[in-house]
Amino acid sequence: MTQLDFMGKRKIAMAFSALLILASIVSLVSQGLALGLDFTGGTLIEVSYQQGVELKPIRNSLEQAGYKDATVQHFGEASEVLVRLPPQEKDKDKVGSQILQVLSQEASGSVALRRIEFVGPQVGDELRDQSGLAMLVSLGFMLVYVSFRFQLKFAIGAVAALFHDVIIVLGAFSLLGLQFDLTVLAAVLAVIGYSLNDTIVVSDRIRENFRKLRKGHAAEIINASLNQTLGRTLITSITTLLVLIALYVFGGELIKGFSAALLIGVTVGTYSSIYVASNMLLTMGISKEDFIEVEPENVDGMP
Repeated sequence: MTQLDFMGKRKIAMAFSALLILASIVSLVSQGLALGLDFTGGTLIEVSYQQGVELKPIRNSLEQAGYKDATVQHFGEASEVLVRLPPQEKDKDKVGSQILQVLSQEASGSVALRRIEFVGPQVGDELRDQSGLAMLVSLGFMLVYVSFRFQLKFAIGAVAALFHDVIIVLGAFSLLGLQFDLTVLAAVLAVIGYSLNDTIVVSDRIRENFRKLRKGHAAEIINASLNQTLGRTLITSITTLLVLIALYVFGGELIKGFSAALLIGVTVGTYSSIYVASNMLLTMGISKEDFIEVEPENVDGMP
């Protein structure tokens, strides 16, 4: 069986991860996330035309009607159009009918209203704050769990891998300008669970080999552990990715952001369980002495 030297490439992997994280942070700071209606508040209107339409005339019609801040985009097919408006102070209940009337005047055929959603700005702020808190709390619980399940060095490596995955997923959405809403947040939390599960499988094998193998340096033992779990890791990742690709291609626009976040997260999570978590263990100087169980001292000759 071929033994891949994962840890021999760990410096290259470290530089690659640092580059991805740096690009993600720069993008998040400079242009932020394209927050969806769930977080910003406002009105979302989906309309259907009888045939494909151009977006520029629709934007011009809305601007002339006083909706200068409207965002217009195709939603799936060229005949489906999605209009997003910032929170409206007046006539909130009439926005849908007003938009439909404006679009109908410019259309060559009939325009059908498919759906309309409204989220107040206060609700959007609360959702944004609570979702960020939920992500931080979940990472904190992961740190505590892995600390009890293994030890602190494993916990630090696992949480570093989780931060690595989350930042890169957020950075990808920022760089690509993809909409970030509650479904994408749910996908990010799912990525945390997936990545942690993969990391724990690898960590369990590393701990077992440190106790079992009498010879070999830490890098050699970690390499052996990664090679032993590689088949399981690849099979799990590939089968999951096949399902996510099908969801992304055939699942429709409503879950496209969800499936895109999982596609990025599962790919990065597989990489981080091999290189980030294991790399952190070597960086923190893990050794066989960390796994020696100290027996309690006898007191007054008692066993």
